[in-house]
Amino acid sequence: MKKSIQIGRWAAVITLLAATALPCPAADTAVLRNGFSIRHERRQVIGAITRLYVDGDDSSFVDVPTSEIDHFEAAPAEQVQTNLAPQPNLQASEERAQQPLDLNEVVNAASGTYRLDPDLVSSVIRAESGFNVRAVSPKGAQGLMQLMPQTASQLGVQNPFDPQANVEGGTRYLRELLERYDFDLVKALAAYNAGPQRVEQYGGVPPYYETKAYVARIVRDFNRKKLAAKAAAQPPAQPPVQKSSANKPAATHVPATTPHKPSPQTQAKANSTPVPQTAQ
Repeated sequence: MKKSIQIGRWAAVITLLAATALPCPAADTAVLRNGFSIRHERRQVIGAITRLYVDGDDSSFVDVPTSEIDHFEAAPAEQVQTNLAPQPNLQASEERAQQPLDLNEVVNAASGTYRLDPDLVSSVIRAESGFNVRAVSPKGAQGLMQLMPQTASQLGVQNPFDPQANVEGGTRYLRELLERYDFDLVKALAAYNAGPQRVEQYGGVPPYYETKAYVARIVRDFNRKKLAAKAAAQPPAQPPVQKSSANKPAATHVPATTPHKPSPQTQAKANSTPVPQTAQ
């Protein structure tokens, strides 16, 4: 009898721990109040934060305020199957994410593909992630150019933590926004930060401090790079060349002459000439 009671207590403890960790038997999707969704393998409640583990080995996770989560739902079956048997492209993406990175080459390649200034793309990366490949924002944006899961999926980015795939997707998205707003850089950057729907709602930069500071930071950094490049391209000022006096020919003395004085008639005539009137 005592043994059965003890087993019952252990079962209660295990049940309590399971409720705290909230493991997912299969991949789930957390639907946020802002409309975005985050697919994850399991989740854990930590105080006011829900930690969503986006891969099976718990190496990547997203911390989301629990109050921002509307509900959870099961991920589609094809998404679960993709995780159980990764495709070759996804495996190659994971391998690239583990290799040494030459970010300049990645930025130059993506900028060339989508005809953007590499300095602009680099300024966006600086503002978005500080060049942190594994950066994750509180809202769930991931990687160098901080792609939201839904945006990354629409852009065909399977692994947002793959630097090459992330920068290519983010650069493509920035190009699409520039075309959408007739290459108005300020509106495009505001839409990249706050979403196109907010830019169209307010007819420009939304009245959010975060978005205004974000746009100003990128424009300032981009202009600084352009000014530095312009200064570096200008040739250094050359000092004036001084000619040696030893090679100068000897000065020729010119006798002074008496200045010619006009006759009074000529002077008067010249003074009396009327000034032609300008047509009104």
